Amino acid sequence: MKKNEIIITAQGHKGTMERLQNEFSAVKLWEAPDLDAALKGAAHIRGLAHFGHSKVDAKLMDALPKLELISNFGVGVDQIDLEAAKKRKIIVTNTPDVLNECVADCALALTLNTLRKFPQSESFLRSGYWPTKGPYPLTTSLGGKTMGILGLGRIGEAIAKRAQSFGMKIRYHNRTKKNAPYPYDADAATLAKNSDVLMVITPGGAGTYRMVNAKVLDALGPQGFLVNVARGSVVDELVLLKYLQEKKIAGAGLDVYEHEPKVPAEFYALDNCVLFPHVASATVETRKAMGDLQVENLHLHFAGKPVRTPISA
Repeated sequence: MKKNEIIITAQGHKGTMERLQNEFSAVKLWEAPDLDAALKGAAHIRGLAHFGHSKVDAKLMDALPKLELISNFGVGVDQIDLEAAKKRKIIVTNTPDVLNECVADCALALTLNTLRKFPQSESFLRSGYWPTKGPYPLTTSLGGKTMGILGLGRIGEAIAKRAQSFGMKIRYHNRTKKNAPYPYDADAATLAKNSDVLMVITPGGAGTYRMVNAKVLDALGPQGFLVNVARGSVVDELVLLKYLQEKKIAGAGLDVYEHEPKVPAEFYALDNCVLFPHVASATVETRKAMGDLQVENLHLHFAGKPVRTPISA
């Protein structure tokens, strides 16, 4: 039986890549020595599997006039031009829900490590300072603090539940107020002013680009902490770096960066930030579930059935 043909935009999760190449006839775009020639030869293909930071823009869609489905690996679709897809009647899918719990676990771990400075205290011990310099300096408790969640979606709600189990109070800001049991703030700066920890878990894209700027960090203040598990583009990274260097905020926990995997080297020297290499959903179980959903959406579409997780522009 002839396999359905797809395009794969970039190298991705190993197990998912194996499935895609076994279950479909795949054109691997990132390996093409001549991209224009590869696209010309793939002009009849109806499905595309997308990974990572490569752009799926109007130009690429125009080069694939028969394209019907873009199946994205991950929740964030800021690298896909949703308006261009809608205009061309191309369905876009992502992989929500299967990573909610894992990302929320990471968000709380990052919060705990940022306030309690556990990585720094381990480094202190490994450097042999405990016998010579005495106990590690006191840090900050989570209990009783207010976490302001910037983006109370499904992952945000899972983070809120975990934070409450640590004795934290919750408030939030979304573009529109929702039916949630937490106080609502009308904008990001107000949320930051009312919070001890500002948790960033918004989508990426133009609508949230550098939403966390100097105004928001000023509102957070010298006793406040920033934690970002959303997209690096949501935070003005160079402003954040300056505020950390000058102790204008107490600290930051970052899992995402504006130009990852490149991270400004100045962050490495700071004692008041904790840095993770974009690992929020990086477990064997979660990445498999994400890949299974990406592949399922492709199979459903080729079978003429509704996809499971369509996105509307």
